[in-house]
Parts: sequence; structure tokens; C-alpha cells
Amino acid sequence: MQTGEDIQSLRKIADLSRLISIAVLGIHTYLICYPVFRYWGFTAEIADTLLANLLTTGLFDGTTKPKLAALVFLAISLLGIKGRKDEKVGWRGIAVHIAIGVVCYFASVLTLRLPFQADTLAVCYIGTVATGYLLTLVGGTHLSRLVKFALQNDPFNTDNETFPQEEKLLENEYSINLPAKYSLKGKLRDSWLNFINPFRGLLVIGTPGAGKSYFVIRHIIDQHIRKGFTMFVYDFKYPDLTRITYNKLLQYRKKYHVTPKFYIVNFDNLNQTHRCNPLDPQSMTDITDATEASRTIMLGLNRSWSTKIGDFFVESPINFLTAIIWYLRKYKDGIYCTLPHALELMQVDYDPLFAVLSRQEEIKALISPFLLAYQNQAKEQLEGQIASAKIGLGRLSSPQLYWVLSGNDFTLDINNPKSPKILCLGNNPQKIQIYGAVLSLYVSRMFKLVNRKDQQKCSLLFDEFPTIYVGGTSGSGIDGLLATARSNLAAITLAVQNQEQVKRDYGRETADVIFSVVGNIISGQATGETAKSLSETFGKIAQERTSSTLSSSDTTFTKSTQLDYAIPASKISTLSSGTFVGMVADNPEEKIPQKIFHAEIQNDHAAIAAEEAAYRPIPKVASITEEDVRENYLKIKHDIQSLMVDELQKIEAEMETAENGEKLTPAPQQKKRRKRSAKTPATGSGRQRPSIPRQSKKNTGKRNTNSRPTSM
Repeated sequence: MQTGEDIQSLRKIADLSRLISIAVLGIHTYLICYPVFRYWGFTAEIADTLLANLLTTGLFDGTTKPKLAALVFLAISLLGIKGRKDEKVGWRGIAVHIAIGVVCYFASVLTLRLPFQADTLAVCYIGTVATGYLLTLVGGTHLSRLVKFALQNDPFNTDNETFPQEEKLLENEYSINLPAKYSLKGKLRDSWLNFINPFRGLLVIGTPGAGKSYFVIRHIIDQHIRKGFTMFVYDFKYPDLTRITYNKLLQYRKKYHVTPKFYIVNFDNLNQTHRCNPLDPQSMTDITDATEASRTIMLGLNRSWSTKIGDFFVESPINFLTAIIWYLRKYKDGIYCTLPHALELMQVDYDPLFAVLSRQEEIKALISPFLLAYQNQAKEQLEGQIASAKIGLGRLSSPQLYWVLSGNDFTLDINNPKSPKILCLGNNPQKIQIYGAVLSLYVSRMFKLVNRKDQQKCSLLFDEFPTIYVGGTSGSGIDGLLATARSNLAAITLAVQNQEQVKRDYGRETADVIFSVVGNIISGQATGETAKSLSETFGKIAQERTSSTLSSSDTTFTKSTQLDYAIPASKISTLSSGTFVGMVADNPEEKIPQKIFHAEIQNDHAAIAAEEAAYRPIPKVASITEEDVRENYLKIKHDIQSLMVDELQKIEAEMETAENGEKLTPAPQQKKRRKRSAKTPATGSGRQRPSIPRQSKKNTGKRNTNSRPTSM
């Protein structure tokens, strides 16, 4: 007894079934066309006797029963066929063959009603039945050759790389929630991108046109202002984000317990800017603050220096500027402690400048290398130490910059609960080299003030972050703020184009820290190393793999499961605008099972366009004339000249007292001696006494108080 698992026995059963099918169909046609066969001489008495016995079974009554029986046996024979698989065979061809064959097979009885002679009708009937039978047989045979696994339906492995994502809205008082849609096994589903803990940092990545501002940043501004955040916005392409921020504040200002004041800093339109001194003496408590400010300015002007920290000709100009800033901070309690005054003080001749700086004990260690080089007549070394600072900072010597940097309309403690602020810093892509260094100083000084305890929650948003330099000593730059600001409720959002851009401007180490410290990442289209790094960060998922082997005798299908990248680098490199990948960070009390996402953010384009059409323009801050700016510029120069005159006269008086062995002369007697010229050597140096510049009586530089700007 052979079983069905034996291939040879299975073939014999199939052949027997098909033989029975053909025999039944042949007997049927013989009986239907018996008169014609008898006329042709194709009959025999023994056959007629056997057929007469078969007629008693009732199987051959009419035309339907025998045809149906033959078709059943044909189907049984086809079940045992294992044809050679052919990927070119499709369902459509099989269906056409079987459909036409069955129609011809059963409709052949209609040919018997045609007005033809008996022999002609017999030929037509037999031919129609045979044609239908053969077409059905061909269709059934092709059915066994059909490849059941559609290996080429998903050439880019799109469906296989989909995975479940978070579909619930998880919102709290700090969160950023973006509606989205994602695909799961070919079906489109609704989802939410829930950044429930923005204090762990949010990194927005995408090439130009990927939709960072339109799909992500504008929603961050909207939702954080609606939830009562104070805000800082670095607007690289001013006034795009500033306009959104201002109108959102007007819309949600009632959400605040203390309504924040709106401030703008930009250098292109002085009628639309407030004035702020980033070197505010009240915020500079020790010399390390001056060091960090100096480092930020110099590295902002010379980006290549960030990879040369520690070099002699990099640290020297930084130390020189530090000495200048800290001297101004200590002089009369910081009355002239501004960046413009520092720039003007650096332009003073070495002899009187070093004499004045030497009066401040805290900076003697900083200026001693310069003094030694000057006293030893090492002019080339001295110029190499100081020229780098003068050349770079010379680009900032502009009346417009002096106007903005020398005022004091507001302080940078934007998250002060008693005086909350929303501040927008505007840059100009055509003047990045000049404005970037100054704006970097603003940001660096602001970081020191916002990262404190017991302050209001704040949101710091940087568009095109690498265009400014926020460096500092280890832990005091952007990497340190990302690591420590969470406990002080400071949410930091950094928008960059790619990882290579950050490495170029900040160095590889700082860039690696930034990309590894942030907890929330959302990326549009990105290429190169950035896409590869993101793909590895998102990890792998279990994906099905199917392979087939087609041969003349058999077909083998293999199906397996293996781990592969959930979002390959090639997918990240080809994302459409508005489609983003990334991951979110959660809280201990608010768990998010599905942290990885690959979805298209849903924007209501018509509603956004209507909203922007109704935006109010950014208001005018003050009416500033060119005369006001010029007077302020000359006043700063006059302030430094007055400082030098005052300090050199003090030096002269001290040296005369030392020469005569007298005590310090009282103030009324000093006034008489200020008219005497300095001709004796400086104490302990062997140099000639520094000459005292004459005080100019022109352009006293009184500030135009009528044009003082106010907050919005």
C-alpha cells in the first residue's frame, strides 16, 4: 500500500484520475453522437453491449452529469501535480484559461441546435467540448506553476521595515506634541510624536528644505509660549521666527502669571532693536567670567581656533582680551565695562596701555608675557600675541554694533520669575562672520544666568545652531548646559543640518558630546555620516526574509527572521519634506513603550497660511537717527580717552610721590601737578614715563536720551 507521501504513487493516482476523466468524457460524446459514429462505421456490438449496461447507472443521462463527472476527475488529477514554478505565470492568465474553458465545456450543448447536418453538428460538439476541456486543463496546470510568495511586491523593503509607533497623545505641562501619520504593513495609521520631557534636550536635524522650521520649530514656539515658558530664540534668518514668536506672545499673553516683556536684538535695523550690554558688570562676578567671554568672542571670530585650544598664539589674544575686559570691570565698578569700550581700549599704544593695565593686581599674571616681550624689545613676538586679537576684533568696530552693545535696556536673565522675558536674537546670513561672534557672546552670557535654581521654566531655541559659537571651558559651553539644565527647567532645542557641520565648527569631541547627550532627536532628510549614525542609534528590529530557488524539478521557498536596522541610512537619506524619524525620551512616571518613530507630521497648511496672513508686524522700538549712532560712537572713544588721562595722571602722581619720598598728595594738590609733564622713568622698569593723551574738547558724546528704546 503506497501512501500519498510517495511521489511516484501520487503521480500514478493523478494519471489514473485523468484517464477516468477522459474516459467518461469520451463515452459521453460517443453516446451523444452515436448515430454519426454508426454512420461512420465506428461502432461495435460488444461496445454497444457494455455501453448499454453503463446507461443503467444513470451517470450518462443528459449532458451535464457526465461533463461534471469528467471535470471532477480532472480536478482530482490536477491536485497531485507539482509543476515547475514560473514567476511569469500570473493569476490573470490562469483565470482567463479556466473561465473560457468552462464556458466552452458546458455551452457546447448549444451547438447541437444549429441548423446543420448531423455529422457537422457532431464535429462541432466534439470540438467545442475538447477545446473547453483542454483550456481548463491548461489553466489548472499553470495553477500548479504559480509562485505563491510574491517576492518582488516590495522591492525597497518598505513594508518590512515598518514597526508599531505611539498612537496615544501623551501631554503634560512641558511637552511638545506633534500629530503625525505612519505606515504599518502597508496601512496608514494616526500617531503622535510626544516629546514629554524637552528638558533632556531636543536635536532637530535636516538638510535645507527638510521642513525643520515649518513642521517642528514653529510648533515648539507655539506650544511652549502657550504653556507659560519664557523663551530665547536665535533667529538665523531674521525676522522669520521673530515674527512668529511675537504674534504667539500676543495670542497667549494671558496664560502667564507675570506677562513677559518682548525684546529683540538685531544689528541691521536699529529702529527695531533693543540695546543690551552682554558684559554687564553686575553679571560678571570674577575673572573667570571675563575669560569665558573673551574665549567666546575670539573663537566666534576665528572658528578654526576651536581645534587649537592651548596653542600659544591662540591663548595669547584670549588672555589679552580677558585682561582688557576685567580691567574695565574693576574700573569705577564697571562704568565702562562694555565690548565697544574694550575694543577701543585695545587700540591704545602699548606704552600707556601696559602702564594702565599694570595697576590692576588681578590681571598682572595675564599681561606679564606681553610686558616682558615689550620690555625686551621682542616686537615680532608681541605683535604675534596681540595682532590676532586686534585684527579679528577690528571687524566689530562699527557704529551700529557699538550702539546696540553699549546700551542697557534689559538683562539676559530671561527666566527671572519677577521679570520674565522673551528674547529674539536676529542674525543675517550675509554677515555671519561679524554678527556671529557678538551673538555668541550674548548666548554665552545668557547661559550663565538661566542655568540657576528657582527660576521660571524657559525654552532656548537655536535655528542653524552651528552659525554661532557657544564654547567655553569644559562643561561651561552648550555640552555642559545640555547635561545640567534639566534640573533648572531649561529646555534646549538645537537645529542643525548635519553632524559634520557641528564637527567642523565645534570640533569632533564637542560634536560627539552634543549628539550623545540629547535625549530627543527628530531628523528629516540627512545624508552621509549623519544618516549612518542615526540609523545605528535607532537600533534594529526583527524583519522577515524570504528566498526562493526555482529548478526544473522543484521549487524551494525559505522564510526566516533576522534583526536588521529599523530605519536604514538609505531611508533617512531619501526622506521627503515633512517626514521625520527620531526618538523621544520619557519620564519615570510617564513611560513611552514605543520611543522610535518614522512618520509624516501633519500640518494644516490652509490654517497656517491664514494665521500668518493675520500676523501683526514686528513693532518699532525707537526712532534712531544716524546722528544718535554717531554721537554714541564718539562718546565711547571719548570715554576711553578720559579713562587713560585719569589713570596716567594717577600714575604720574604716584611716581612723583615715590621720587620725593613723600606721602600721597591730597586731592587739591594733585590738581596742580596734573599740568606737569611726565619725564622721569617709570618705577622699577627703566622705561620713560608714558605720555598722557590730551582730552579732546570736541564731541563730548552726550547720549540722546530722547531716543531711549523701551520694551514691547
